[in-house]
Amino acid sequence: MQRNRALVIFSYIFIAALFIALFPEQVLAADDAARRVNTVTLYMENDLFYNTDRQYTHGTKLSWISPDLAEYRENPLVPAWSYPLIEHVPFINEPGDQRSISVSLGQSMYTPEEIERSELIIDDRPYAGMTYLAIGFHSKNDQRMDTLELDVGIVGRHSYAQDMQEAVHNIVDSTDPQGWDHQLHDEPFLNVFFERKWRLLRTRYGRGLGSDFIPRIGGGVGNAWTGASTGGEVRFGWNLPNDFGTYVIRPGSDSNAPLDSTDPRLFRLFDRAGVHLFFAVDGTAVARNILLDGNTFRDSHSVDKNHFVACFVGGIGFIAGRYKITYSHVYQTKEFKTQEKDQQYGAISVSFTF
Repeated sequence: MQRNRALVIFSYIFIAALFIALFPEQVLAADDAARRVNTVTLYMENDLFYNTDRQYTHGTKLSWISPDLAEYRENPLVPAWSYPLIEHVPFINEPGDQRSISVSLGQSMYTPEEIERSELIIDDRPYAGMTYLAIGFHSKNDQRMDTLELDVGIVGRHSYAQDMQEAVHNIVDSTDPQGWDHQLHDEPFLNVFFERKWRLLRTRYGRGLGSDFIPRIGGGVGNAWTGASTGGEVRFGWNLPNDFGTYVIRPGSDSNAPLDSTDPRLFRLFDRAGVHLFFAVDGTAVARNILLDGNTFRDSHSVDKNHFVACFVGGIGFIAGRYKITYSHVYQTKEFKTQEKDQQYGAISVSFTF
């Protein structure tokens, strides 16, 4: 297990290094860059950081956030037929706010604890994978950020989570998962999420030291997930990024774009450095979760879920040039009644602003 863990961690570091190599530093005037930069973020999460291979076992997401827009229709990705609908949605069209669009592609996989067993494990969660495309519409100012996100994807065999896990386990010579024959059936899903974040209690202590508090509230509806959540994040450090925080993979997590030229990623070339600590607490009320409740329109394996889940996140972030690099330790309470242990996993994110 230690060898496999080392191989996976090395692979994550290699992928992060490759991501950095593919996006070399560029020099832009700060005043101009603050309104016309793109931000790309690679998220990688895995429970093998803590010597486990169960429950939520892996997630990857790649996202892009557009430069600021006066109107959403300025982005060519937005089809003309959708203009009247998008421009009448509450919250994301506040006058005077900066607007941006995000596009994300991700995959997540979930397994029971005893992956070496080939039979159906009735009292443990279903094998499941989901692959999705997410489109987010963001409206923000220096105190508030509203996000409306539309997720479309598929749960089941054609998410190709099974293929990905089997390939990775083969590469690192880990236990071959035997139970994917019992995974959820193919089911396309459509989900809509809304989230509001605030930046409060911003304090500067001199010599670049500062802190802030970022509470949030949100919810979603769809055949993949329906529920509501709330929480908050506290940050403290030197040259804090001027954005809306660091989050694990979930809808509404694309918060890494700099707000303005006070973000250290847009400072003069030799001043772009920073380090900060962060701690977040989230509570989620769950009405439906296809990954636990099973398929919507067909019989499938399911478990009796918990309707309330708490999540605690602690980590460290670095600003290095135009990069924001974070590592988080995530602790999550049990998601279903027969789950034997709480969940822990590690999360890495690498953002590049250009």
